[in-house]
Amino acid sequence: MPLVDMNDMLRHAHGEGYAVGAFDLVSVDFLEAILEAAERTRAPVILSLAESHFEYFDFELMMPAVEAAARRASVPVAIHLDHGASLESAVRGIRLGCNGVMVDASHEPLEENIARTRAVVEMAHGCGVPVEGELGYVPGVEGEDAERHPGEITYTTVDEARRYLEQTGVDFLAVSIGTVHGRMQGAPRLDLDRLAAIDAALGIPLVIHGGTGLSEAQFRALIERGVAKINYYTALADAAGARIRANAADGGRRGYTALVAGIREAIATEVERCIRLWGAAGQADAVLETAAPWQAVDHVILYNAPDLDEAAAHEMMAEGRRVLAAIPGVRSVTTGEAVRENPRYRYAWLIRFASPTVIDTYRDHPDHVAFADGHFRPVARDRVSMDYRAVEA
Repeated sequence: MPLVDMNDMLRHAHGEGYAVGAFDLVSVDFLEAILEAAERTRAPVILSLAESHFEYFDFELMMPAVEAAARRASVPVAIHLDHGASLESAVRGIRLGCNGVMVDASHEPLEENIARTRAVVEMAHGCGVPVEGELGYVPGVEGEDAERHPGEITYTTVDEARRYLEQTGVDFLAVSIGTVHGRMQGAPRLDLDRLAAIDAALGIPLVIHGGTGLSEAQFRALIERGVAKINYYTALADAAGARIRANAADGGRRGYTALVAGIREAIATEVERCIRLWGAAGQADAVLETAAPWQAVDHVILYNAPDLDEAAAHEMMAEGRRVLAAIPGVRSVTTGEAVRENPRYRYAWLIRFASPTVIDTYRDHPDHVAFADGHFRPVARDRVSMDYRAVEA
């Protein structure tokens, strides 16, 4: 089961004074290493997929593996879209299985950041999915991700943070208080007083982007001041790269599998170090007790359409697949017909929702209403429907 509500997970961390690692993955090696470390330490964990990394993997191919691995885990897991580029990115992330999303408009003027973030919140909350916003700007300095975040640092202010929360309704806030994406150059200078004031004003889980290079004392200071989620990637990529270079230095190890041997353990070692440092080790059972499970809902319709011939019925199904699959929170739309002759119902729909919240938003969505009233209900008067979710042993 252990896909859990990310909002519940991070509110537990915020209340209990520890931080959950949101570890960016770029391959199955990273995925397996992150979960191995979480299992070793009995810690909650966030599997983070950044849109800025999509050039390294196919998001649609990767997500089924991520979701399967999360559901196989014995520790609580959330799946997060990191640094999404648009509202459409967030819709797509939820459709593919993310149960937390971030669309980064921090580089925009405040009014535009608020407007874009509010649109994401309205959509995602209609799917039951929490949203991370970012206020202020965390630049890049050195390392794989640095070039993706050019420009100068812009610090988050308390007044703007309060306004941003009130006008967007975000569940978590990423703040800029002195960290950078990539590797630090020199000793990092964190504005901890600013962070404490933001935490006191907002009272929601805070997020730090750019954790690589901070000292143990600095991490502890961040967590004491409201940070409940820490994004982490560069040090994992460095650990994997170091392992590959060591393998390559062995003159007899030249094939692909020889070059990548041991990188999962190298990544897992760094993830485990962070989990223990951030206080999440041993928190898995408490989160499982308090966090709601994250489960999809299947909307099933069985029906007859006696006034339609087979070609017309198939045409109506095709239109439904096109229209309904685009509604936020709909993960898939499957249509079918009975295999045996003379069934009670000849045709079927199976529509998968991201969460129970989607039942109501889907029902009232104008695209669903238009299709149902204009195409489906007039020809499918004989029908039954049901919403259900899987019952796990």
